[in-house]
Amino acid sequence: MFMQVINFIMDAGSSVFMPVIIFALGLVFGLKPSKSFGAGITVGIGFIGINLVIELLANNLMVVIDQLVELYHFKLTAIDVGWPIAASIAWSGKAVVPAILVAVFVMNIILVVTGFTKTLDIDIWNYWQPLFIGGALYLLSGNFIFSVIAACLSMAIIFKVADFSQPYIEEFFGIPGISIPHIESTGWALLCIPVNKLIDRIPVIGKIDLTPEKIQKRLGILGEPYILGLFIGAILALIAQVDAATIMNTAIVTAAAMFILPKMIGILMEGLMPVTSAASEFMQKKFHGREVYIGLDAAVVVGHPSIIATALLLIPTTLILAVILPGNVTLPLAELSGLTFFTVWAVVPSKGNVFRGWLIGTFIMTVVLLISSDYAPVMTSLGNNVGYQFPEGASMVTCLSIGSQWISWIIYKIFSLFI
Repeated sequence: MFMQVINFIMDAGSSVFMPVIIFALGLVFGLKPSKSFGAGITVGIGFIGINLVIELLANNLMVVIDQLVELYHFKLTAIDVGWPIAASIAWSGKAVVPAILVAVFVMNIILVVTGFTKTLDIDIWNYWQPLFIGGALYLLSGNFIFSVIAACLSMAIIFKVADFSQPYIEEFFGIPGISIPHIESTGWALLCIPVNKLIDRIPVIGKIDLTPEKIQKRLGILGEPYILGLFIGAILALIAQVDAATIMNTAIVTAAAMFILPKMIGILMEGLMPVTSAASEFMQKKFHGREVYIGLDAAVVVGHPSIIATALLLIPTTLILAVILPGNVTLPLAELSGLTFFTVWAVVPSKGNVFRGWLIGTFIMTVVLLISSDYAPVMTSLGNNVGYQFPEGASMVTCLSIGSQWISWIIYKIFSLFI
């Protein structure tokens, strides 16, 4: 029965159940029912808009990416099948899924109440990330307790990282009261902030500052973010040597994403602001001024023009890295169209510097490819256990999303030593 309810929620998706969660939170924090209802519906509309644009961009980029892989004969043994496959595999681990879900949810409430974290995570769809490490350890050892502890430890750490990174999110994106407890995205804040400071000290390179705003100031209309997206999309398609119609289509879709996504995020924030304000007032009254952040998916921030531009530049970079990187067996494929989720913290520390975002993003993708390669055998085994049908010719499967979860990977490797 428990798993049936969870599957129903997962199948309905964030655009359906997020309004319900926001409505309930609004009532808990003292908003009037009418205002809570309006906030929830507005958030649902925002999520639908964001998801539509991201899906449109991903579908069009995959045509170019497939052509790049075929044209340049990338031959690697572990195929990147994308986060939806990894998530479905993680959610299929019936032995540990109910325990991890309940444990993480209850732990989050306790940690907020006790003041360990300010982040109240309502992004239950991304619980698949701790579920994956729990499932991997359970497959390896059969140790139920270790698996649940490892999953909870991953999330406890990411809640603290979300707290730490929240001021950066608020300053750069202008979204107060929101944090991003997203292991594959926010974990990189711990590494990329110091890397950005290191680049500051490098002569010449440290002085290059190419933000969309500065490009626009210098180039006028040619520097508008959507024009930048138009050119980057067209160049990427030209490198793939696709036909003229595909080049034009890729260019205009990329431009559209650069233009529309920030507006969709604005709609989402319009719905969230009453709830975050009410949450702040509630905590002031009940917990003597303690703050609480609403924890959301990184989707609420990936529409920034500098993030999209950086992710597009990293597509060919990642393919080149895959070929030349010693120890890599991952063929990046399905998730190349979603690199925005991995590159948030390539851009945020430098305040939107696309050039520096590309440098830091190259470092991120190097680590992602190596961890994805290390995870390939266990993801393949987990897939076999739940009856996943591998792509034709694939000896192993993996995905860049699990490669991006470096904090969970370290926990996984440490626990593996004991079991």
